[in-house]
Amino acid sequence: MPRIDRRTLLQAAGLGLAGLGGWRKLLADELSRGGEPRYCILLWMTGGASQIDTFDMKPGHENGGEFKEIETASPGLRFSEHLPKLAKMSDRLAVIRSLSTKEGDHGRGTYLMRTGHPPMGAIRYPTIGSSLSKSLGTDEAPLPNYVAISPYRVFNQQAFGPGFLGPRHAALTVGAADVFQQAAANQNDDGYAELTVDDLQHGAGLKQLEDRLELWRSLQDGFLARHAGGAALAHDTVYRGAVRMMNSSAARAFDLTEETDKVRDAYGRGRFGQGCLMARRLIEEGVPFVEVSLGRFGGGALGWDTHQNNFPTVKSLSEQLDAGWGSLMAELDERGLLERTTILWMGEFGRTPQLRPNRQNGGRDHYPNAWSCVLAGGGIAGGQAYGKTSEDGVTVEENQVAVGDVLATFCRAAGVDPAAQNMSEVGRPIRIAEGTAIEAVLS
Repeated sequence: MPRIDRRTLLQAAGLGLAGLGGWRKLLADELSRGGEPRYCILLWMTGGASQIDTFDMKPGHENGGEFKEIETASPGLRFSEHLPKLAKMSDRLAVIRSLSTKEGDHGRGTYLMRTGHPPMGAIRYPTIGSSLSKSLGTDEAPLPNYVAISPYRVFNQQAFGPGFLGPRHAALTVGAADVFQQAAANQNDDGYAELTVDDLQHGAGLKQLEDRLELWRSLQDGFLARHAGGAALAHDTVYRGAVRMMNSSAARAFDLTEETDKVRDAYGRGRFGQGCLMARRLIEEGVPFVEVSLGRFGGGALGWDTHQNNFPTVKSLSEQLDAGWGSLMAELDERGLLERTTILWMGEFGRTPQLRPNRQNGGRDHYPNAWSCVLAGGGIAGGQAYGKTSEDGVTVEENQVAVGDVLATFCRAAGVDPAAQNMSEVGRPIRIAEGTAIEAVLS
């Protein structure tokens, strides 16, 4: 009989208040998985990727641009020529081509897509990584439940935060950037992008460090005895988690030098490729939610924000995406982890189908009306495109979906009930995702 953990039983009991069907399905799903842990990966495309140059191409139309489309392993499904690895693994991908939102500003769009809510009102909503890692993780794990690799938070830092869930559910960041500036190469002597975790570095010797920690524990215990409030406890949890991680062998997951050059090169030597490799290592160590961002300021473009030089920029980014994401899925599959790992690829919005002739070398502007995201891996019925845009790519013609629907599907595929609630700072219960899961893309 598979083991059902305490968290699942409590979720089931809570769902019982809303009817028998919810908890029965949750328990049935858990039993069918054998009670094994589940994982999530968010591939965040900073700047807003061009759907028409990646996963929803329009060959033969003047909006289609200069890229060719290629066949995939799934009949009738075609991707950009610059995504050959992903094309071979299309049976594990479900492309949603009918996403439509209302925020065309970077900051507002980032907040909307990452939290499921527009940035307004008194409530500080948590990013989806905080919500899902809270549901999937434990407080006793040697590594954090949520790790964000290369997040570029300059548009809206709150969109990357834990919101009302508090600091104990914030991400541990690797190579975060919060200033709008030209990105340095940040390469090690071996030619690979440098990805370091500040929390794992200290200048003191081991004996000196242990003496400091012992003093901190003594002072902290006394402080908590006098201040037992939620903020103090949350702060304490974060610090103790950092200490636990520093002393854990699992922290080696951040050391990519343990991998061969052949493996590292397959992922790509840049920040995204090496971030995807780190994501695989973190999943192997049991981290339930990992995020990897692609797109930092450099070369005159902010990631996928291709107002100019669209085609050379998207070609370069697509090649990085294909190497990193393709290798990540292949290695997770080889290790028997892909069936338990759900992947979501998205950014803050799409790009205009029409090219802007007044822009240097052809550019595409912000476009939230009709664009794409992709779900892959565990819990996803791959090999398909859900929804349809018009021949010119301007409007959604079939099965329009909203951000809440995408996040609800992400939750369901990962075995988390999107209707599960957390209490906000204003005393209002908030669902993890407000939309309706897309049943057609769930396996």
